[in-house]
Amino acid sequence: YDGASKIKKMEGVIYDALGNVLKKLKTKDFKQSAVSEGSVITDNRMVYLDYTPVQYPFTIVYTSEKETSNTAFIPGWYPSEGLYVSVEKAVRSVTYLPELGFRFKSYNFIDGSLKKDEKTNSITFISENIAASRGEEYSPSLGKIMPHVLFGLDKFHLQGFDGEASDWASFGKWYNTLLEGTDELPVETVAKIKALVQNETDPLKKAKLVYEYVQGKTRYISIQLGIGGWKPMLAKDVDRLGYGDCKALTNYTRALLKAVGVDSYYSVIYGDRNKRDIREDFVSMQGNHVILAIPHDKGYKWLECTSQSLPFGFQGNFTDNRMALLMKPTGGEVVRTHVYNERGNSQFTNGSYAILESGAIAGNMKIVSRGTQYDTKYVIESRSREDLDKFYKSGFDNINNLKIRKAGLSNNKELQEFTEDIAIEAEGYCNKSGNKLIFAVNAFNQYSHIPQRYRSRRNQLEIAHGFYDTDEVTIDLPKGFAVEARPE
Repeated sequence: YDGASKIKKMEGVIYDALGNVLKKLKTKDFKQSAVSEGSVITDNRMVYLDYTPVQYPFTIVYTSEKETSNTAFIPGWYPSEGLYVSVEKAVRSVTYLPELGFRFKSYNFIDGSLKKDEKTNSITFISENIAASRGEEYSPSLGKIMPHVLFGLDKFHLQGFDGEASDWASFGKWYNTLLEGTDELPVETVAKIKALVQNETDPLKKAKLVYEYVQGKTRYISIQLGIGGWKPMLAKDVDRLGYGDCKALTNYTRALLKAVGVDSYYSVIYGDRNKRDIREDFVSMQGNHVILAIPHDKGYKWLECTSQSLPFGFQGNFTDNRMALLMKPTGGEVVRTHVYNERGNSQFTNGSYAILESGAIAGNMKIVSRGTQYDTKYVIESRSREDLDKFYKSGFDNINNLKIRKAGLSNNKELQEFTEDIAIEAEGYCNKSGNKLIFAVNAFNQYSHIPQRYRSRRNQLEIAHGFYDTDEVTIDLPKGFAVEARPE
């Protein structure tokens, strides 16, 4: 709960295996905890039960009542809360005023598994006998496979702001009212940023200079106090303080771009390594992250404004290939972010190694990573020598007794490619059998994961991010040795 909501009642009963009451829980039995931690500042608090069972099995039945003035977020109904949990029966009832324009949409229910009882000003959803879902490798995200119902209102309230929206266009117009007046900048800053781009006429080159300016000036701190959970802090405050959350830093970048005549759009999205879309077919308050979209070549250049190290225009797998809601002056528009195809998510390795007569290995390689493989590699640039040593020993765990003789790193942000220049050596790489040496030919890039096999797979196969690796490796054998057998 937070400043706009309160818990009116929280109680429960704990039963043993035979249904006998073990303990009755009252509000005083529940503990409270602040949610703020590290770089996250919020007025949210959590109420929870810290219970140590005295016997198994046991059942907890709990009842809670929460009151809030905010109706922009009506919690969705997920009768099955996760994997490996079956549901005997789940019920959700909603009572509403007709003039608010109550809406709902159901997803992923098997035919007949969702029953609805509609009455005047209320509706009840009932779902029974939902079989547990098991986890399967390369499955779609849970939102695509778990049964659930979303709710929304045409007329809603959010932290003192009334809104009305029946489609994404009107929703975007309302959201723009939250952004009004937040993009004002100090005169000195406007003059400074104009001077920074004065020699550029290309909008994208201007945007790049502005983006790098923001990266050098600000840092990320999540601020979710009151309306600040949805409305960005003032751009002039970010300029003065040098920090902000995703909303604030995106809005600050938008304000700077506006000052130099470059259009950009505040964009709401779900930021997650597991892809999740803004639901285009159901208008409601959605998303957990904000990025910036710059119109370019009939598409958009996307900026992650919370990062101090990402190259200009690079998204990575936190916000790529998913639906985002752009707040344009004409209203909201749902569009797909940049898609990295598997050929673009590449890693090219060129190297050589020598096998010594003792069975040792010594070699070097140059690895160039692009696309989402760049996303996983560029972060090691800032690691210490000791951490790099651990990183490569973990990556080359097929080589025992490994020593890293060199680890040169180069981050080309213009080309968005990361290059590693590595030299290694290790004793005992080969197995000796008489006068023969037996060793794995692929020493540098072994990919050994084999997806689990399911006799009766239930979920569709979905590869979130394909990739493409190319290896060119020269192998030098000891003098007097010849290849007797090798893989096809």
